[in-house]
Parts: sequence; structure tokens; C-alpha cells
Amino acid sequence: MPKNKLEQIYQQCLKDLLFLYKNAKAGHIGASLSCLKILIYLYFRQMAKADKFILSKGHAAAGLYIVLAQAGIISQKDLATYYADGTLLAAHPPCSGKLKGVIFGTGSLGHGLSLAVGLALASKFTKKKYQVYCLLSEGDCNEGSTWEAALFAAQHHLSNLTVIIDNNGLQGFGKSKEVLNLEPFMKKWQAFNFEVIEAQNGNDFKCLDKAFKKLEAIKKDMPKCIIAKTTKGSGVSYMENKLEWHYLPMTDEQYEIALKELES
Repeated sequence: MPKNKLEQIYQQCLKDLLFLYKNAKAGHIGASLSCLKILIYLYFRQMAKADKFILSKGHAAAGLYIVLAQAGIISQKDLATYYADGTLLAAHPPCSGKLKGVIFGTGSLGHGLSLAVGLALASKFTKKKYQVYCLLSEGDCNEGSTWEAALFAAQHHLSNLTVIIDNNGLQGFGKSKEVLNLEPFMKKWQAFNFEVIEAQNGNDFKCLDKAFKKLEAIKKDMPKCIIAKTTKGSGVSYMENKLEWHYLPMTDEQYEIALKELES
């Protein structure tokens, strides 16, 4: 798919995402905005039909739902029920398995990579060929279970596993370096025997494309990782790099400001 088409999809997804959050009066919009282009890139350029995706940072579920709807995997009718009583589209991906495109319920940070590792290992036993992609947050990387899963992935040479880290520098309680400093981040993943590429701008399709191509050129039989430098709240100027947009819902006025900014 041409890169300009990806930008068109992004513009529509961003507009839909703003409406979804505003209509639901829901929070966590900053987390969805920081990884929206990563999700679009995966679903519209990178992933084959048989490939699997795990959203470990489950608080960005709305971003995933928007992309799944844009890809025709879930319906617009289902999308309209986001955050409503009895919906399958909860604030975090559901555990029921009833929502197409969502394999596991996630949101308690540190669980997603273990699930992805299990899927990657299963392909070796079943001889079914597919890639597994897992999107983590920095908060995920504060959890010991993430690093246990990383050790296991390297031990079993799970070359069909790709981890993408939405590295936006902020988490629920403050700046990531102040909550729990992960630096040197890239060297940590390398020390766990992952092949690692850093995307300097994870909110840019050209940069993402370059990172994924570099990773695919590595032929070693090991799991892979892209550390994507992103901006929390990317795409809405008054939300960018602001901790409060990890939680806040938009007011009517804030929604209109964001929409006008998008249209301009």
C-alpha cells in the first residue's frame, strides 16, 4: 500500500478516534494516539492475513478498535457500542474471545508478551507459518513477567516474534525515567538476545517503514524488537507530551478544537 494511502487512513482513523472518545466520555486517548500509526502500519502494510497481533498496552484498545473497523475486521455497528453497557468493545480488549481480531484480553501490564511468546512457540509445534506481533508500552517493561517472556523467546529462537515498544516517555504516574528508568533500553533488549532496531519517530510512516525493513533484513534465528520513539497524544497539539491525557476525557470544547486542528 502506498505511503500516501496510509496517511489518508490515518486521517480518517484519527477523526473516528476523536469522535469515539468524545461520544464515550472516556479517557486513555493519549495512549491510543501515540501508537495509532504503528497499528495502522501493522494492519495495512506489515501483517499477512495469518499473522497474529497482541495489544499488550490494553488501555489503547480504542485505537485498536478503530483500526480493526477501518480494516473491515469489526463492523461500524459494533464500533458504535464502545464503552456502553454490555458492549464487547470495553476500555480494554475483552477476554471472551467473541470479538473478531482480538485474541486475548489484555490491560494488566506485563502479560501481553507472554501470550505472544506462546503463540509464536505454538506455530513451531503445529507447523503453521505466521508471524506474531506484540505492542508493548514502557509500563509493560516495568514488569518482571515481560523480561521472563523475553528470556524464553530468545531461548527458543522465536524468530517469528516481533515486539514493538511504544516508547513515548510517559506513563500513568509520570515520566518513565522517573517512575522506573529503563535506560539503556536498547542495550537491555540486546542483552536478552533480541535483534533490535530503534525507530526515531514512531509517529511517522516513513520511519516505521525503514525500521521494519531493517529488521526483516536481519536473517538471524532470533526474536526481534523495534523501539519506536513516539509522542503521547500525537496528532492533537494540546495533548502532546501531556501526562494528564493518559486519563482525561475531552470536553465538548476540547473536541471541537481537536477537530478543527485536524481539518486544517
